[in-house]
Amino acid sequence: DARFDTIAALVTAKMAEYHVPGVALGLLKNGQTTVRGFGVTNVDDPQPVTPETLFTIASISKTVTATAIMKLVEQGRVDLKAPVQKYLPDFRVQDEVVSREVAIWHLLTHTPGWEGQLSAEDVGVEALARFATTTLRDLPQIAPPGAVWSYNNAGFSLAGRVIEVVTGKAIHDALRDLVFAPIGMTRSFTRITDAMTYRMTLGHQARGGRTQVIRPFQTTSGTTAGGVMTTITDLLRYSQFHLSDGAGADGRPFLTRALLTEMQTPRLRKNSTDDEMGIGWHLRHVGGVQTAAHGGTLNGHCLLVQLVPARNLAFAILTNHTDGWPL
Repeated sequence: DARFDTIAALVTAKMAEYHVPGVALGLLKNGQTTVRGFGVTNVDDPQPVTPETLFTIASISKTVTATAIMKLVEQGRVDLKAPVQKYLPDFRVQDEVVSREVAIWHLLTHTPGWEGQLSAEDVGVEALARFATTTLRDLPQIAPPGAVWSYNNAGFSLAGRVIEVVTGKAIHDALRDLVFAPIGMTRSFTRITDAMTYRMTLGHQARGGRTQVIRPFQTTSGTTAGGVMTTITDLLRYSQFHLSDGAGADGRPFLTRALLTEMQTPRLRKNSTDDEMGIGWHLRHVGGVQTAAHGGTLNGHCLLVQLVPARNLAFAILTNHTDGWPL
């Protein structure tokens, strides 16, 4: 409609101002979706960005991980309050007390209290297992679990290993079976070998006054911390699921509304802000209305998805440039 066209015109203008090659924009209101692609996938081999073009969505992937865990909660296979060691007996960090007491919900709220800027590298099927049993052992503790919010990639990588152990599947297959397939996200992947068979964007940066493709292509920052690749169409379908009554693509119940609401319910306040943290979602009141959002940045992509449940509204914008944040 005219309002979307106004936003689209602003996107086009800002793409030129910030030299962003490609953007996908999506708006969901009362179940009606409007999506549009702008610009090109990459400046060296330009293909038009369409609603079916794949973008690396970086840390928005964390909400997918949280959704998968909540499905396992519904199935009675995971308890958010249970210690991680219930599922991963060999898991250890530097602090033995924390090793015993850190719980699943701490992983999904950025509150395990250990150094967080560490992710499992996607090298082979044992990547998450090595991360959980070896990489984390010397990780220093900064605060008690649950006491302080501090962005924590390591916690979400560890949550990925919990998913693998509980399901008995490699994380790629588990996320497909627990989230993508039931919701109908037919063009969402965590394996680059799957994604590269479709049109996908490359990340860009400004260098020497020119917009350049970033090479080499960085596939992930750990599958469950930042490894999902999807389209604006699938991301809006995912948003609709989180705003809905929890029905899957076939219309049958997939995840209860109570569990979806729990994900959007504050667990704690972020330090020195008025923002709060839910299960996977970052919560903020704007004009008195609660929003649930997640952004991401990885390998020259800057992205955002935001839910406004009270208004049955969601929107997302995906960009393929390190300066995409102003959009």
